Amino acid sequence: MAEQRSTTQKARRDFLKTGGALAAGLLAQPVLGESKPTPAPDQKTTRDTLPTRNLGKTGHRVTIFGLGGQAALERPNNAAVAVPIIERALDLGVNYCDTSSIYGGPERWSERYYGEVLPRRRSETFIATKTKERSRDASWRMIEKSLELMKISHVDLWQLHDIGTMEDVDACFAKDGAMQALIEAKSQGIVSFLGITGHHRPASLIECIHRFPFDTVLMGLNAADAHQHPFADQLLPLAVEKQMGIIGMKVPARGRLLASWTPPPAAAQEHSWEGQAVISTMPGTLQMREAMYYTLSHPVSTVIIGCDTVAQLEENVRYAREFTPLSQAQMREISARTEVIASQALFFRNFDRAEV
Repeated sequence: MAEQRSTTQKARRDFLKTGGALAAGLLAQPVLGESKPTPAPDQKTTRDTLPTRNLGKTGHRVTIFGLGGQAALERPNNAAVAVPIIERALDLGVNYCDTSSIYGGPERWSERYYGEVLPRRRSETFIATKTKERSRDASWRMIEKSLELMKISHVDLWQLHDIGTMEDVDACFAKDGAMQALIEAKSQGIVSFLGITGHHRPASLIECIHRFPFDTVLMGLNAADAHQHPFADQLLPLAVEKQMGIIGMKVPARGRLLASWTPPPAAAQEHSWEGQAVISTMPGTLQMREAMYYTLSHPVSTVIIGCDTVAQLEENVRYAREFTPLSQAQMREISARTEVIASQALFFRNFDRAEV
C-alpha cells in the first residue's frame, strides 16, 4: 500500500512538472470548465428535516447547519468525543462537513477524526478542506495528506485558507503559487470545486474573486459584523452577484458572543489563539439561537459551527430545523446588542497583520 501511494504521488508530481502551462492558462480563463451543473430541485422542509439551500452554482444543496472542523474535532487524542459528534451529525442529516489541513496542529487531528467515519459514510457528506500553504508544491503535499488521513479519494471542495492580506493574494496567484495546485487538482478530478476563506479583512477576498471564478467563499460573518470591517457591506453582495456558494463562520465567535460564556482568566487567554488578538473580559450578549439566526438571515448557503459535545450539536441542529428568517428590525436590534462586546466577538479581525 505504501509503495502504491508513493507511485501515485510521484505520478501527480510528474504531472506538476508539465502542468504549469495548463494552470497558467486556466488562471486566465473567465470560467471553470465548460459544463454547467443542473441546480438541485427544491426540497420541502418539515420540522424533522434540516432545511437546505443551494451551494451557489455547484448543483449541490447543503444543510443550513454545517459541522465545523474545530472545537472537539481539533483536540489531540479526542476520538472518543470527536468521532461520535461526526457520526451523530450525519445521523441528523447534516451534509456539509468542514475541516482543514491545519486543524489539530501538525498531527491534523480534525482530518484524522473524519477518516474514522468517511470511508463508511462518504456518500452522505459534502466534505470541504483547505490549504494554508501559499505555494503549489506545498499545497499539493497538503491535499495528498488530506486524502490519506480522511481515507478518501476525492474532496468536494478545496479552499485557500485564511486569505487575510493582499500579500496572501499575490503569493497564491504567483507563478508556482497555491492556485496552480488547486487548478491542477480539479483538472485531475481529485477535487470538484474551488473556494477561498477568510475572516480578517474583506478586501483581500474581494480581490481573489476579481482574479478567479471561485465556486465558494467562506467568510467570518456574525452578529457583530457591522462594528468592524464589515463583510456584509461589500464582500457578501459581490458573492451573491457572482452566484457563489456562501458559507458563514465565526457565528458564536468561539462562545464570545454568547451570554452563557464565561471568560477564562486573562493569563490563560494569553496562551490561546483568540487571546493573542483580544483578551475577553465579559460574557457575550446573545443566545445561540439569536447568533445562528442572525447569520442565517443573510443570503448564505450554510453556516459552519464547531461543537464540543453531541448535546451541543443536537441543540444547533434543532435551531436549524426551527429557523425562520429574522426581520430587518430584529437584525438591527441583535447587532446593536453586540456593540459592547464587538472587540472580543470579532477577535479574528484583530490580529497584527499588514493592513489591506
